[in-house]
Amino acid sequence: MTRAAVLGAGAWGTTFAAVLAEAGTEVTLWGRDQETSDQINAERLNDRFLPGLALPEGIRSTTDVAEALEGAEIVAVALPAQKVRGIIGDLKDLVPDDAVVASLMKGIEVGTHARMSEVLREVWNLTEDRTLVVSGPNLAREIAAKQPTATVVAGTNTAAADALAAATASSYFRPYTNPDVGGVELCGAFKNVIAVGVGITDGLGFGHNTTATVITRGLAEITRLGVALGAHPDTFSGLAGMGDLIATCASPLSRNHTLGSHIGRGLDLEVAIERTGGTAEGVQTSLSIQQLAREHGVDVPICDAVVDMLHHGQPITEVLSALLSRPRKAELT
Repeated sequence: MTRAAVLGAGAWGTTFAAVLAEAGTEVTLWGRDQETSDQINAERLNDRFLPGLALPEGIRSTTDVAEALEGAEIVAVALPAQKVRGIIGDLKDLVPDDAVVASLMKGIEVGTHARMSEVLREVWNLTEDRTLVVSGPNLAREIAAKQPTATVVAGTNTAAADALAAATASSYFRPYTNPDVGGVELCGAFKNVIAVGVGITDGLGFGHNTTATVITRGLAEITRLGVALGAHPDTFSGLAGMGDLIATCASPLSRNHTLGSHIGRGLDLEVAIERTGGTAEGVQTSLSIQQLAREHGVDVPICDAVVDMLHHGQPITEVLSALLSRPRKAELT
């Protein structure tokens, strides 16, 4: 039986542990909260992050990271993107030499502009062929409730990607593989920024036409930047691109959408973060995406608008007015 360690007992980490266990993988889930760990072991529940949803047998939880990593053939990391470097920095010697490492995180590190798989590779001194990415429409609560979904396992090592796909495949969870690691990760990070933008328009009371416009033009921004960074164009119309974008922008389960809605209703950023609960990765990632885009000469007006509203305190009405007054041009340019 394949052994896996999942680092991070939040909603998505716990859900991914459940997906692995359902597919027949032996899973140890690591988190820092003893009460949550005890409840998972005793009751098969994680009421803090997935209230009311029963977890399958085959998951063991621990607060001892060395215990979790011992003998793992798969190490999946589901930690806050902007904090992961600090959390895992001292763990390199505990990661088994033959384990593949999968990033479940969706963000771009502030300052370095590193993708999450790049952070893992740097901190743990991993080769590229040992590093994978899981992305796509991954709303944790829906998957934990066994609602059908598909996902993407991205990696340059086809055999490793296929092995992780086999370790997660079930009647409700369908993994596809993709060698375009950079494109898949950019989609996962940038869609959070667009979801904040959609949430803001919802909070302002705008309807479906506005939502569709922001999603569609947001995908254009993601694609422009991705192609400039060397990603494959087809990635952006697939599960990791359009699929994840739709799910995150449309669902009230999305923390990024929720935070944006609070901003649209007039709350300041600090209060909106508190009301949202959990980490809305789009807040900090918006800064990294904007800087990346400027370095590569790529126009990202929706991202710029989100940054202006979240980080520079610009009034929403002024930002929207600036967006709407942009020069007209052909759609396919």
